[in-house]
Amino acid sequence: MDIKINSTNGNGKAPTNGTVGHPPDSTLPSNLPCSSYRQPLKQPLADMSLVGWSRLVSMMFFSVPGDFNLTLLDHLLAEPGLNLIGCCNELNAGYAADGYARARGVGACVVTFTVGGLSVLNAIAGAYSENLPELRCFQTITCYQAVVNNLEDAHEQIDTAISTALKESKPVYISISCNLPAIPHPTFSREPVPFSLNPKVSNQRGLEAAVEATLTILSKAVKPVMVGGPKIRVAKAKSAFVELAGTSGYPVAVMPSAKGLVPENLPHFIGTYWGAVSTAFCAEIVESADAYIFAGPIFNDYSSVGYSLLLKKEKAIIVEPDRVIVANGPAFGCVYMKDFLQALAKRIKKNTTAYENYRRIFVPHGQPLESAPKEPLRVNILFKHIQNLLSGNTAVIAETGDSWFNCQKLKLPEGCGYEFQMQYGSIGWSVGATLGYAQAATDKRVIACIGDGSFQVTAQDVSTMIRCGQNTIIFLINNGGYTIEVEIHDGPYNVIKNWNYTGLVDAIHNDEGNCWTAKVTCEEELKDAIETATGPKHDCLCFIEVIVHKDDTSKELLEWGSRVSAANSRLPNPQ
Repeated sequence: MDIKINSTNGNGKAPTNGTVGHPPDSTLPSNLPCSSYRQPLKQPLADMSLVGWSRLVSMMFFSVPGDFNLTLLDHLLAEPGLNLIGCCNELNAGYAADGYARARGVGACVVTFTVGGLSVLNAIAGAYSENLPELRCFQTITCYQAVVNNLEDAHEQIDTAISTALKESKPVYISISCNLPAIPHPTFSREPVPFSLNPKVSNQRGLEAAVEATLTILSKAVKPVMVGGPKIRVAKAKSAFVELAGTSGYPVAVMPSAKGLVPENLPHFIGTYWGAVSTAFCAEIVESADAYIFAGPIFNDYSSVGYSLLLKKEKAIIVEPDRVIVANGPAFGCVYMKDFLQALAKRIKKNTTAYENYRRIFVPHGQPLESAPKEPLRVNILFKHIQNLLSGNTAVIAETGDSWFNCQKLKLPEGCGYEFQMQYGSIGWSVGATLGYAQAATDKRVIACIGDGSFQVTAQDVSTMIRCGQNTIIFLINNGGYTIEVEIHDGPYNVIKNWNYTGLVDAIHNDEGNCWTAKVTCEEELKDAIETATGPKHDCLCFIEVIVHKDDTSKELLEWGSRVSAANSRLPNPQ
């Protein structure tokens, strides 16, 4: 099946599918003057709102049809620059737009009014927490709302919504009345001006003052370090961060939610800083430093391991996307991260002391114990083999749960993608996100690590992956329940009904499209499955169910769970 549902045919016209395709002739309201829809240069509202999108990086919409968006979907299908991916439910459509935005910079989903909007709410909240720009039909957790009930101001409202999503890197809400998409209007040009956003420019005096204040702190430091955070993405400051890392000589770590944003082949890269569950020897270097630059951090209960980080404010330079806070001193507003890091790189003095200390204490990681023949598969053996799959042509999607910790330990080759939802932690996110990311990053094979409990939430859109011809490898880790919740607070509610997961995916496949499944219980079977997935079935969606013991978890989850549990049960602050 063609993965582009509305790809154009040879004559440049979008094909129809027997049900929907080119927009039908509309019956126009009798109170509209004839001149408003006879002029050849005018076009319908739907086309005006979408042609601009076709000139942006987003070339796909994820959707679920409903009574109020059908005409809009007709116009989407007819626009040569756009492709429409139908999803099984609105939640998955939102997750797919999230995953697409991570790979291409911006994503969108189109759902019907109220029932569709309420269903996609959870995905919007997750995108908002992760600073991802998406266009969705829901209002409460968006940075701009456009409610289009008439044609006169539709152009302005939609343009403002799209530009705001791009500028703020947050979702926006666009609601279009169901009777408007097919109606032309004089303000809708056939050739709209492409979107062009003014670059953000720092206040020069504030920038200079922030650099001076930072250099004052760093010049007194003996063993400073750098830590990259997730807001590097929204600040578009990856290159500037790498430049500063090269000129400073400081050890470079990343917060867990920034894994994949900073190249791990940097000469002074020391791993993930995640408090008590950091990469070996990383926390010791960061927390013993006498100055640390945090670029775009987010400190919450998850990223701080139950608020247990051993950091001191007076040692920290916090670089936000639009301001810099220097130790206990002043905050410098209207100073953008990219400008600040670049300016600092030009003046900073090289200091390799902390990295030399790291080299002195570093001991290479050991390998998991060898498996006995036909021994039940262990999780650390699984991830040893996943590590061997990674290259610059792959990307890893890690579901909420123990995959957070096991995937965090993977060493990413140059160019290897990596995504997980740290701030929001919604189980089931990875299925839709895998669908969207794979549609966007067509040059990579996606490797998704998903727990059984999470998969039960959003399993349906494996069918959309098959329909789109994706060749993702899904490792379904079946350990019989919500393992991450067990380590925070155990109870009978963390045990779930076991499914025949390969049987379910085989039923979804139904001999239509390319899909291959396997169930493995030992290392020998895992090796055979991976060999098949990367060999004769490399063009297929490969679903590998991995059976592991219910108590087989990473040591990091055990530590993290106990600390988060303690934070969750702390006494309330006195009023």
